[in-house]
Formats: sequence, C-alpha cells, structure tokens
Amino acid sequence: MEYKHNMEFEIRNGFMPNMYNSDRLKVLEVSESSVIIQMNNAENRSVFPVDHLDYWIKRGLLVNVNEKKRTS
Repeated sequence: MEYKHNMEFEIRNGFMPNMYNSDRLKVLEVSESSVIIQMNNAENRSVFPVDHLDYWIKRGLLVNVNEKKRTS
C-alpha cells in the first residue's frame, strides 16, 4: 500500500501497539522505510516500519477509513 500524509485508519481489536485505547490513527509523515503516525487518544507520535503497517492492514487490524467508505 502507498501511504500518504493524513491517511486515517480505524483500529480493530488485536492491534497490539494500541496502548492508548484509540479507535483511529493518522499518518503524519512517510518515508521509504517508515511511517510516523499518531493515535487519536495520544499526544505522542510513533514510528513504524512500512512492512509492519502492511502486515496489520493485511490482518484486518487497521482499516483505511477512505476504503471503508467506498465499500459501504
């Protein structure tokens, strides 16, 4: 998946890094190898390798909010 600034994802149960009990996360910055995100209930930012986000999306633990709207 190609990640872009301000993309939003709904967080599903089972997403292990969800320490703040957030229901959404937003992409703040993107590089070739990492993505900086912020969860809606947190003031801190987190950095994840792109392949980790790919894994969580494939598992259905992160759902792109825009994709969800298109399929509804």
